[in-house]
Amino acid sequence: MFKFLKEVVGGSGSGLKDLPYNIAEPYPSAWGSWLHCRGTSKDDGSAVSIFSLSGSSAQDGHLVAGRNGVKRLRTVRHPNILSFLHSAEIETYDAGTPKVTIYIVTEPVMPLSEKIKELGLKGAQRDEYYAWGLHQIAKAVSFLNNDCKLVHGNVCLDSVVVTQTLDWKLHALDVLSEFDGSNDAASGQMLQFAWLVGTQYKPVELAKSDWAAIKKSPPWSLDSWGMGCLIYELFSGTKLAKTEELRNTVSIPKSLLPDYQRLLSSMPSRRLNTSKLIENSEYFQNKLVDTIHFMEILSLKDSVEKDTFFRKLPNLAEQLPRPIVLKKLLPLLASSLEFGSAAAPALTALLKMGSWLSVDEFRAKVLPTIVKLFASNDRSIRVGLLQHIDQYGESLSAQMVDEQIYPHVATGFSDTSAFLRELTLKSMLTLSPKLSQRTISGSLLKHLSKLQVDEEATIRTNTTILLGNIATHLNEGTRKRVLINAFTVRALRDTFPPARGAGIMALCATSSYYDITEVATRILPNVVVLTIDPDSDVRTKAFQAVDQFLHIAKQYYEKTNAADTTGGAGMGISSNPGNASLLGWAMSSLTLKGKPSDHAPVASASSSVLAPTSSSASSAVDTPSSAPVRVSSTTDFAEHPVPVRISSATDFAEHHVPTSPTSTDGWGELENEIDEEHENDKDGWDDLEPLEETKPTPALANIQAAQQRPVSQPVKLASSLQPKSTRMSSKNEDDDLWGAIAAPAPKTAKALNLKPNVTDDNDPWAAIAAPAPTTKAKPLSAGRGRGAKPAAPKLGAQRINRTSSSGM
Repeated sequence: MFKFLKEVVGGSGSGLKDLPYNIAEPYPSAWGSWLHCRGTSKDDGSAVSIFSLSGSSAQDGHLVAGRNGVKRLRTVRHPNILSFLHSAEIETYDAGTPKVTIYIVTEPVMPLSEKIKELGLKGAQRDEYYAWGLHQIAKAVSFLNNDCKLVHGNVCLDSVVVTQTLDWKLHALDVLSEFDGSNDAASGQMLQFAWLVGTQYKPVELAKSDWAAIKKSPPWSLDSWGMGCLIYELFSGTKLAKTEELRNTVSIPKSLLPDYQRLLSSMPSRRLNTSKLIENSEYFQNKLVDTIHFMEILSLKDSVEKDTFFRKLPNLAEQLPRPIVLKKLLPLLASSLEFGSAAAPALTALLKMGSWLSVDEFRAKVLPTIVKLFASNDRSIRVGLLQHIDQYGESLSAQMVDEQIYPHVATGFSDTSAFLRELTLKSMLTLSPKLSQRTISGSLLKHLSKLQVDEEATIRTNTTILLGNIATHLNEGTRKRVLINAFTVRALRDTFPPARGAGIMALCATSSYYDITEVATRILPNVVVLTIDPDSDVRTKAFQAVDQFLHIAKQYYEKTNAADTTGGAGMGISSNPGNASLLGWAMSSLTLKGKPSDHAPVASASSSVLAPTSSSASSAVDTPSSAPVRVSSTTDFAEHPVPVRISSATDFAEHHVPTSPTSTDGWGELENEIDEEHENDKDGWDDLEPLEETKPTPALANIQAAQQRPVSQPVKLASSLQPKSTRMSSKNEDDDLWGAIAAPAPKTAKALNLKPNVTDDNDPWAAIAAPAPTTKAKPLSAGRGRGAKPAAPKLGAQRINRTSSSGM
């Protein structure tokens, strides 16, 4: 049943070639006549332990007992009994002398005596670990005695081994036998291998071979004595030489001493049952035992108990023996998180324990669990992962991020929780360097484009800051298409002052990516407007940015005059491009750490962003329970309204922002997947999908209001207020907004010059206005006559009131 291979060959040990395991060096100690060696599997290289026992013939007494141990180990299964993997019996001949060897392959373990030396624990931590180990062995012995009615017969230090997770396990089952006090045969079978037990480990009744007393004793009497011997050897640090040494209790802890004495009672019937030892011993009531026990029965605990436990675990772990935390608690915690039995606060404890590991161990033991957790639908788990991403982000490989993590993280960009959207946004600062260009261009930038018009002002601000920080990871074509449009068309026109300040900062931090044409025609015109911004902090940053970009233009001018052959594309600031000095997040940490940069405009802008508003709005970003920021004041940039939530009317007349010289919003093209040329005459905002229905532009509203005034009163409108589409279409279309009250078309082409740059200080519409009526005309309703054909020459403006109802 247990034989794997049995062959007769000439030469010693040749039969081992068919054993599916490699045998390595042995340990210094093992139980009885067995030899305990390290080993590995030939299939996958996994570690194992290999026990071997040799004899001169198959009928050797040690081999017979060894076969009994193999049989018992195969059939008895318990978490605290050594796990069986494989066995083999090989017979060989060495110079004509037969040799039989039994091999038992088990999970990788180490003798307890060797592991104690390796750990080197002292004081309270040593006692806590010993308590946990004795607790495990007591459970194994109780299982054999009380549940299986079996007797181990030789519990001692050598019969205990330790796993890689520092669990103690019982082995050496060669003497293991059934026990039945009413059956003489069972009693005789139990004593069949009693000669293997050392004299110093035998209780009085066994040493005297008093079989009648043994049969009348409870099944646990022999093994309870063995537990006492194990406790003595454990705390004294030496192996038991003779039975009398058990009387020396100097090294036994006081909390364990009463139980120790009851285990070694001279009367078998009065010896303490190991099950009672587990339940009642004060010695086992310590933090390590309680913590591991809670983790092992975690699935039986309710949510309140779990939450309380895991919130205390990070601080508790610092007080427990570090090797036990890393090799025992950490795997338990990772497994419970992976299979959903642990609460979200457990993630904090997992990462704290993981920080005590080496880089390679962290990647092997912690990262696989973290990657699996990203697929969880539990929002609290996702929040915990994103909040602590800086602790493990550097250990993630690029392939792992791009293929396994980002697809799950990206769902947070559109989450209904503003707090989760912001955490997802901030996590990109760590993850984006590991993303492929395909993922950045095809997914990430589209999500950022939508976040830049998010209803939460702080998210819009942080999106701009993120774009400035990850610019170095974008390819040149993407930077040309995205950065300026994102910073000028959107950020600089945001209704939230910190968002405008972040846009200025981002432009300064990425100045080395813009050529001189972009600086002169697209950046400076948009930044200069903010020098009269209502917010003082924005004005300060605007002046600093103007100085910086004018300095770039001046450098280009000087080099051009000097006939320098270098082009203007690299005329940026002298700092390294990209994230040389990262922009901080809005509201909470939007200040640069450390010494100021060598480039004053960037450093100055970064060092003071949002300082005036941090006291009133910082809570909106830092905590999920804070109320979201709402912009309720009037805005100064409404000619091209940013599609964000605004609570009050727009004051267009006080502050006017001119249209960008190029008006190319490649950022909008990204959002709507439009692939067009960048040098066009479109405003760029036409490509954006606003979150709310836009109102008529203030210019159009003024024109409509003019239609309600008496014709005799000339209306002054700046040509720049007329919508761009109206100005461009006035030459080619037959429809005329003012057709219902216009005078006959002039005969010269000069009179038809309607270009916006032609103005008259007195009346810009004098060239085409009808003569003043003799009587006061009634006001026209707004929009009356829109799109009608020009009136016939014979009709004058005086006939409007009489013919307006006829459809003219």
